Amino acid sequence: MSDRDAFQRILASLHDAMLDDTLWPHTSALIDEACGLTGSGLLVGEGPDDDKRVIFVGIYDRGQRREDLEREYFETYQYLDEHAPRSRRLPDSRLVHVTNLYTAAELRISPTYNEYFSRSRYQNGLLVHLDGPDGSHTTWCPGDPVGRDDWGASQIDMVTRLLPHIRQFVRVRQALVRAEARAATVTALLDNPRIGVIHLDRRGRVLEANDRARGILRRGDGLSDRDGALRARDSGDQLRFERLVAHAAAAPDAVAVSGSMLLRRPFAVPPFVVHVKPVVVPQPDYGARHAAALVLIVEPGRHRRVDPRLVAAALGLSPAESQVAAGLAEGRSVRDMAEASGHTRDAIYWHLKQIYQKRSISRQADLVRLVLSLADLG
Repeated sequence: MSDRDAFQRILASLHDAMLDDTLWPHTSALIDEACGLTGSGLLVGEGPDDDKRVIFVGIYDRGQRREDLEREYFETYQYLDEHAPRSRRLPDSRLVHVTNLYTAAELRISPTYNEYFSRSRYQNGLLVHLDGPDGSHTTWCPGDPVGRDDWGASQIDMVTRLLPHIRQFVRVRQALVRAEARAATVTALLDNPRIGVIHLDRRGRVLEANDRARGILRRGDGLSDRDGALRARDSGDQLRFERLVAHAAAAPDAVAVSGSMLLRRPFAVPPFVVHVKPVVVPQPDYGARHAAALVLIVEPGRHRRVDPRLVAAALGLSPAESQVAAGLAEGRSVRDMAEASGHTRDAIYWHLKQIYQKRSISRQADLVRLVLSLADLG
């Protein structure tokens, strides 16, 4: 099998494992085979550089998970591991040899290196630190090369090419776990209320969307549906989004890849995180219009609740005006507030005009920032 075919098989397996992490061991085995590894480790941690904590570790030996080695690391070697704090300070995506993270003296006497790494076949391994969202980080540890004392150029090249895709796998898994969708099919995700889900066809046209995604599109909350075509509010975001879709819904003879981006939203609310991943096309498809790409829209954290009474007291607003100001700060649109209150949009805009005059401001973004600052103090 050529390197290109092996790489495509790995990516296809990664895309499946993004939706169901029970498939990761199979993907890990394909990576071991293509890179000539005895095994590999995947660690996810969080926290600042001087206090990062490992919250997940998975060690795999040609597709077999080694829970015995995982327990041994946590119970005995985690706090003896001299190279761990050094690896956390590595620049993002820099691939290093594990021996370069130890001093010459440590290589002779380190229990982790001489005992644990010997059993886990990692004394000649590699390590790379990959930054993640919300202060998380991923460490991928390709193990010893099979049957040789040193790494070949083709092995290093394959490992390097896989780095962004390993990062993307972890990003999507984190998003789905937070949405309580640990194992889900492309179709079943449409029933998930915690994450926006959109199916796109080969041309990037909308096939289906779940309720959460339809609400986002209807409000134009960073993304809208224009006769089946998704459009971002920001022109720069639109170009990035189009590239993600083109890479995910690639032509049959091209390598389909997944990717992520931040999608800017109205006012001062945090941007969405958007993941776009390929969907396996059934073969033969007889020319049917089917899902070729999956779009996941994730909102970091939860909407901040703002007490209108605090807003009224702090800013000198009427009860109706404070309800409007709090609603904008929580990410609701003028139309949403009009529908919820039974008033017209003109009435909501009239309240906004009164607020602007009282606070000597002229933009919704300025009002949102002011109210959110009050929420922080409150």
